[in-house]
Amino acid sequence: MGTATFKGGIHPPDKKELAANSPITSAKSPKIVIIPLSQHIGAPCNAVVTIGQEVRKGQVVGEPSAFVSSPVHSSVSGKVIAIGEFPNAMGRMVNSIVIENDGKEEWTALKDNPDYMNLSPEELKEKVKAAGIVGMGGAAFPTSVKLSPPKEKTIDAILINGAECEPYLTADYRLMLEKPKEVAEGLKILMKILGVQKGYIGIEDNKPEAIAKMKEAVSGDPTISVITCEVKYPQGAEKMLIKAVLGREVPPRALPMDVGVVVQNVGTALAIFDAARYGKPLIERVVTITGEGINQPANLLVRIGTKVGDLIEECGGFSKGVGKVISGGPMMGFALSSLDVAVTKGTSGILVMPEEIVAHAEDFGPCIRCGRCIDICPMGLMPSMLSVLSEKGFYEEAKEYNLYDCFECGSCAFVCPSKRPIVQLVRLAKSMVKP
Repeated sequence: MGTATFKGGIHPPDKKELAANSPITSAKSPKIVIIPLSQHIGAPCNAVVTIGQEVRKGQVVGEPSAFVSSPVHSSVSGKVIAIGEFPNAMGRMVNSIVIENDGKEEWTALKDNPDYMNLSPEELKEKVKAAGIVGMGGAAFPTSVKLSPPKEKTIDAILINGAECEPYLTADYRLMLEKPKEVAEGLKILMKILGVQKGYIGIEDNKPEAIAKMKEAVSGDPTISVITCEVKYPQGAEKMLIKAVLGREVPPRALPMDVGVVVQNVGTALAIFDAARYGKPLIERVVTITGEGINQPANLLVRIGTKVGDLIEECGGFSKGVGKVISGGPMMGFALSSLDVAVTKGTSGILVMPEEIVAHAEDFGPCIRCGRCIDICPMGLMPSMLSVLSEKGFYEEAKEYNLYDCFECGSCAFVCPSKRPIVQLVRLAKSMVKP
């Protein structure tokens, strides 16, 4: 039987060898953390602390203001020294809480639950919500909302995304190697919350050790299957993984729940276990610090709110002339304008690219109608037409070419011989029209 896959996609160099063999270690406790009140898709939180207030590790500092929202917690114990707007990875100003670490590591009271699997689905879901858990693969959608599908949507499969198809990044890989049982337990909790009898874990076949570890962790449980997927970008995109693992096609503008599936990232599954078992909120996550421009690539367990500059310093600093520092991976990440940007719940990696391998913004050429982008588009779109229409200002016309079905994976820009900024042009068109 062949490996699971989907139509389209590309094969960029994966560069995972830089950090893949670095075990997860705890990053140094930062002197100051900047906790954004919006680290998720949906409504930002409201601050529930004041300047000068003493807070403990794990204490709620921002409460959700709407259904699609998620609480945020302090990742250190110390004093609130500022509340104001600070830039996030995309350069947007976000209301944030700045806390000075007192180094005492005093935790707020947590509710331990050794027999968590005896809790009701509603009680487990409430624990997930209270812990502020969001999708940790990058999208940062509030997990409690994903676990509350409308009654007419019957969910019959939970899919854990262990593909980690983005080049350079190895955080999920290390989690599957080092905490496979906890990840598997997180999947079981998800299955109980949604009353699902079948769980799947999809992993690309360039991670044989992770596949072996996860198979060992779920051995003896016939309700969970570990599926080997072909190495191909963007295998880790929700719709692509559902197609590869379950053979189900998510219709245009539809969601995974429309085909009976809920997809969660490996890191999210671990956070769900920690919340159910220990009552631990999401205040830290594994981040891959990597790239040819960093001295000591590593996988660090990082407090939410830690500044990117602190992590780069901890990894030995820059090794050569730096071209770009990217939050995320090279395909879907965002280039940072400052190293004072904070790590958030959705930060999976910090990539440092040296000057010599960064493509400079020379004038891009016209579309030569070669069709490469159409051949590899995993959504079956016409990226060439979308980019040309956007470039000419015909934004409404771009909607006729299914503009909003593009999830901006960057495969088209990767193969374009004219080096056209197709993804940026698509984003421009989306910003200029209503869905």
